[in-house]
Amino acid sequence: MRNASGAPSPLPTQEDTADTAQPRVPHPTLHHSPDQEPSILSGSFESSVPADDRRLGDRRVETDITGPRKILKILGPGLISGASDDDPSAVGTYAATGAQTGYTYLWMALITYPMMAAIQGMCARIGLVSGRGLASTLRHNYPKALVYPILGLLVVATTFNVGADLIAIAAGINLLIPVPVIVLVPIIAVALALVEVFAKYQSLNKVFKWLALALLAYVVTAFVSHADWGAALRGTLIPHVPQTKDDLNLAIAILGTTISPYLFFWQAGQEVEEKKAEGKRTAAERRGASTQEVANRKLDVNLGMLASNIVMYFIILTAAAMLHATGKTDVASAADVANALEPLLGPVAKYLFAFGFIGAGIIAVPVLTGATGYTVSETFGWRAGLDEPVQRAKGFYAVIVVSTILGMGVTFLGLDPIKALLYSSILCGLVTPPLLFLIVMLSNRRSVMDRFTNDGWSNFWGWASFALMTAATVAYLVGRFF
Repeated sequence: MRNASGAPSPLPTQEDTADTAQPRVPHPTLHHSPDQEPSILSGSFESSVPADDRRLGDRRVETDITGPRKILKILGPGLISGASDDDPSAVGTYAATGAQTGYTYLWMALITYPMMAAIQGMCARIGLVSGRGLASTLRHNYPKALVYPILGLLVVATTFNVGADLIAIAAGINLLIPVPVIVLVPIIAVALALVEVFAKYQSLNKVFKWLALALLAYVVTAFVSHADWGAALRGTLIPHVPQTKDDLNLAIAILGTTISPYLFFWQAGQEVEEKKAEGKRTAAERRGASTQEVANRKLDVNLGMLASNIVMYFIILTAAAMLHATGKTDVASAADVANALEPLLGPVAKYLFAFGFIGAGIIAVPVLTGATGYTVSETFGWRAGLDEPVQRAKGFYAVIVVSTILGMGVTFLGLDPIKALLYSSILCGLVTPPLLFLIVMLSNRRSVMDRFTNDGWSNFWGWASFALMTAATVAYLVGRFF
């Protein structure tokens, strides 16, 4: 059997079918004339809700919302991906960067934004147009001998990151409530695992969107930090080339923590979840997308990545203004920043910073474990999805629970959380370049993307991300072992 593009159709797996599977028919949008991804505003203010369909328990509701309210409704997977990218490990990296180098690396936010937007946009379109998650799409288009080792490294790296973020959430709570971190970690882990397993996707989506507001705390602290705005402007507009090994390590750390490979899989997985919420239960039904849908998601991703980089910018700026300027350069975590800010700005800064720290972690851990669930389940063709009942997606939820338990185990191994993050960064550094290469290639395949292949800017920033991450990984490994 061949699909609409003429390429051989893969044999159906469990992920392709449901109890009420429909015939595999071409999606009507696959017959449009060749084109590329639409501009960010193409159709973004029009209604994107198709006709109601009750055959599969459709939960769609017609709406005539337009303008700013329409944008708020569009925001979802892209915004959540951006918020989860500013997880506690990222906050710690940005805070350490500002404390050690001042305003020197503010310019990197101008570079990481288009790279993140391009790559996350590709992953969103892959999920939206193919109707499959990223791991599943990779498995159907590339040799298993190539895909499986990459995905295996990603799962290990993500597990370390889960452990470090659980410890970080506990440390943030400890700033407000004097309960030992070792006691808080199991409580937090169990609570987050239960919510992710038993809460429905649409409920989680709404909660995560509101939790993303917690990141505004970092922006607020920046504007009361008495920053040297002239120096900040120079640091923003004049790139600083790393001169020392420590400088290079900081630049690599920023790249490694912003262009996070687990987010690639989460983003594509959420596009599948969105289509399932529309009643499209099989891969065949989810196949294809309209210009309207792609434009809406492009707007969502671009705004989400913009928000993520704004938060990054202001964390570095706050640490530069309040720590570097006063000679406090030895900072290992965001909790250290919160404690250092208290004598200078009073308890309000401590509470604001802790609130952002906890909120970011509560988003990040389910995203990390959820991304692991998608990766493993799609790799082996298991049914996956946060909107699936537990009994129908046992493997998917089992991976989430095991990932959380293993991450929690990092606490009891006595492993320093900073070392855990270091190991995670090394593994992510090894896995990110080949993943970027495959994603850029995949999003240019018409057999996968139909008429929504990359435009020129997406290819430019996609290949720039691959080149920069490859160079950073090589530089890190050379500096580390030679």
